[in-house]
Amino acid sequence: MRAWVAVADLSTRLAGFEPTTAQEAADLDRGRDLLGEGGDPFGRDRPLHVTGSALVVDPAAGRVLLRWHERQQAWLQVGGHADPGEGDPYETARREAVEETGLVDLRPWPGPEPQLTQVVAVPVPAGKGEPAHEHLDLRFLLATDRPEGARPENPTAELRWVSPSEAESLTEEENLRVLLRRVADLFGA
Repeated sequence: MRAWVAVADLSTRLAGFEPTTAQEAADLDRGRDLLGEGGDPFGRDRPLHVTGSALVVDPAAGRVLLRWHERQQAWLQVGGHADPGEGDPYETARREAVEETGLVDLRPWPGPEPQLTQVVAVPVPAGKGEPAHEHLDLRFLLATDRPEGARPENPTAELRWVSPSEAESLTEEENLRVLLRRVADLFGA
């Protein structure tokens, strides 16, 4: 059942997205190809499968929240795999954000409706019994009015509020730097 719902919601999200870089256009095409293959695009048994993530923002202070990912050994946005029954990557991103930050007031930003902000294929090294694979990560922006309520889900998943420029210096992921620049532009608008 989930595969049908997932394809419909994923298809809608991808259809309305306008890439801004050549790499993003190529990754978007890969997502459309994934849909054309049939089956569950969220299935972890595929070498490329869909995940949902979010960059959490504190609009009042112009800050973003980064999470230390132990497996990746990197400061990144929050997010992950769809749970059974989830067919919209936004719902996955929001659920993961709440789980990983403890922030329950998260809402779409900058507008009232969830907007896909970035599409990126991310290589994932082998580990936890899984071979190396890729995530087609659909990224959203979520805002909180209670940033002081952020709590890590475990001791190794440190959270850090920083400016977009500080976040750029903490991450080595160019695709995340692109997202951070988009957020900085939105803060300045």
